[in-house]
Amino acid sequence: MTLVLKNSWALLLGMFLLMLGNGVQGTLLGIRGALEGFTPGSMSLIMSGYFVGFLGGSRMAPGMIRRVGHVRVFAALASMISAALILYAAVPNEYVWFFLRVVVGFCFSGVYVVAESWLNDSATNETRGQALSAYLIVQMMGIVAAQWLLNFADVAGFILFIIISVAVSVSFAPILLSVSPAPVFHTTKPMTLKELYHASPLGVVGTFLLGGIFAALFGMTAVYGTEKGMSVGEISIFVGIIYVGGMLCQFPIGWLSDRMDRRLLIIGITMIGTAATLVAFAFASNFTILMVCSFVIGGTANPLYSLLLAYTNDFLELEDMAAASGGLIFVNGIGAIAGPLMVGWMMSTFGSDSFFLYIGALTMTMALYAIYRTFQRASPDVDDTNSYAPVFSTASPVAFEVAQEVAIEMALEGEENNDSVNSL
Repeated sequence: MTLVLKNSWALLLGMFLLMLGNGVQGTLLGIRGALEGFTPGSMSLIMSGYFVGFLGGSRMAPGMIRRVGHVRVFAALASMISAALILYAAVPNEYVWFFLRVVVGFCFSGVYVVAESWLNDSATNETRGQALSAYLIVQMMGIVAAQWLLNFADVAGFILFIIISVAVSVSFAPILLSVSPAPVFHTTKPMTLKELYHASPLGVVGTFLLGGIFAALFGMTAVYGTEKGMSVGEISIFVGIIYVGGMLCQFPIGWLSDRMDRRLLIIGITMIGTAATLVAFAFASNFTILMVCSFVIGGTANPLYSLLLAYTNDFLELEDMAAASGGLIFVNGIGAIAGPLMVGWMMSTFGSDSFFLYIGALTMTMALYAIYRTFQRASPDVDDTNSYAPVFSTASPVAFEVAQEVAIEMALEGEENNDSVNSL
């Protein structure tokens, strides 16, 4: 890990600043939207715009990089993010905000592709897993720190928008001045959704449902907090603790994933998440209980992305694993676009507390579908499964393929060790 930090500290610092800006943006808009008189339905449309742009960017960014190169794409997209963050405050209109969210989502997707390409290029086969873990930790730390930053200025003013715009602008410097020459860019042609579903129905359905869950947590948590009358400080804790839970539970769940039937683990995690949403719904007026439940919800939802990826890999040949990433990202993106719209409609129709019922309904659906799949196909033997590689739900195709490369390398290493033992 020391070698990873030595070679990639500038890139990781730049990504931390980018995540700081992105983390503040999501929560700040949820709070500011209520002050501007936007309804939960309007905010759900605005929040879904980010995922519309992100999905489009993940598919278009590779072509842009091939045409004009990493540096130009990174500088252009990051500059647009910085400008958009200022325009939120300057033009508080729901249609303008939706457009800006699409732009920001598109640009962040492209920026992630560039940064993750550099990170992958700077890593060796021996350090790639550590680099991916460090990147994941930095992403989470940036989002959590962003919630803390919300308490240092008036959310009704311009200062916070200026701060995050400056943070994104400053992030250019360590990345562009310290990274190695731009790597040769390539992405694997994605597997068709039909092929992917045939290989792992639970992987595809689970990833789609998880997109809806994560989008609600990332986009609508602050909206829920404002509807419940929470203070800015309480909302920052509320949002932050979801990501703290995700960060702290990622590796224990990964450890379990490599030692037990992954389908049973998916069932167990989703059932725990469902129980937490029901308790949160029942005790929504008790802030302490709500925070405990939020920690559990974040701690079960965030690692599910990596767990579903590892589970899908168990039914793929090594040469097909990288191709599967593109299909899973697309499925997750479709779910993420629909998530805020659905939860926004539920909050407007049935009240703000239906936020937790929405999340609980999706986690329960995933659990029930996983149980159904146990009767359709036997799980592979634990000794024959591929390794768990952590990846965040906002990962670009590059980070997803890096995670696949880590899993492939660990699988090949395991095969070599088994061959060595058998030869003795």
